[in-house]
Amino acid sequence: MSFQDDLRRYGPEAAERVSRDEACGYCAHLTATHYENFSVVTWLTPREHRPAFQSIYAFCRWSDDLGDEIGDPARSLELLEWWRGELRAMYQGQARHPVMVALAETVSSYRIPIDPFEALIDAFVQDQTATEYQTYSQLVDYCTRSANPVGHLVLHVAGAHTAENARLADATCTALQLANFWQDVARDLAIGRIYLPREDREQFGYPESDLRALRFTPAFAALMRLEVERTRALFDQGRALVPRIPGALAVDIDMFSRGGLAILDRIEARGFDVLGGRPALTRWTKIGLLGRALVGLGMARIGGRRRTARSSSIPAAVSQELAITSSTAPRPLESPR
Repeated sequence: MSFQDDLRRYGPEAAERVSRDEACGYCAHLTATHYENFSVVTWLTPREHRPAFQSIYAFCRWSDDLGDEIGDPARSLELLEWWRGELRAMYQGQARHPVMVALAETVSSYRIPIDPFEALIDAFVQDQTATEYQTYSQLVDYCTRSANPVGHLVLHVAGAHTAENARLADATCTALQLANFWQDVARDLAIGRIYLPREDREQFGYPESDLRALRFTPAFAALMRLEVERTRALFDQGRALVPRIPGALAVDIDMFSRGGLAILDRIEARGFDVLGGRPALTRWTKIGLLGRALVGLGMARIGGRRRTARSSSIPAAVSQELAITSSTAPRPLESPR
């Protein structure tokens, strides 16, 4: 079933109402049948959290499709405002749309505020008028609405939403969004969007005419090298989040980070030519990343336990001083027993 079919069935004119089970089933189907670099819900995702992630993904999927699949910016703006109204109605206990029926339970169970959802809608509204960015700073600012709220939602579900964790999640989510932009330069151009900042293109002498002709040149390669290096730095900054997430959810989060880095590796391996084809990850690459994520998380947590054990033999005064001086550093969390 296409999004247009879903829109006719569940859009503003729809009268059909669904049960909670039907709504959850619909969100699970959307999550399972849409392509992403990595599955939103994996076999490692704790069973009790799966409906929450499916409802959050379905909200994001509908928001994205209302922004990208309508083909008319004015109509998209109308539909996004309708969608915002559905969200606010859900928060007032009047969920109607299947996604909102499922999401209502997630919001209630994990005490999620409306702000991240509103910010995501704001990003898709922005997409209808902002089709190009002048500076890298403007692009990163866009990511604070288009990507970072997703990280905050995940932290709420994980029971790990703190100011420091949110800061680390922002770095990872911005990096994931940028990696997706660099992976999809040609695809985005086809729908009228340019995410390579104009000031960067001008810095390397890569004219817009070459971009629109999908012309790969040394200037484009140098431009992409800069963007990839910036994005790697953000992934490195966000890596400290993984051992701070309790339980198996940490592996899912680590997989997204490793997957984004693997996309950057693919881009670099192609000599930064993303115009002649879209860099993608194979199934075997994903399996290898999963193995490394499992081992890496295990080692991080073993290291955390060893450091804790060693600190117990330190005199109390020294131990207290260490605790004070390291209070701003990320610390691994133990898995819940």
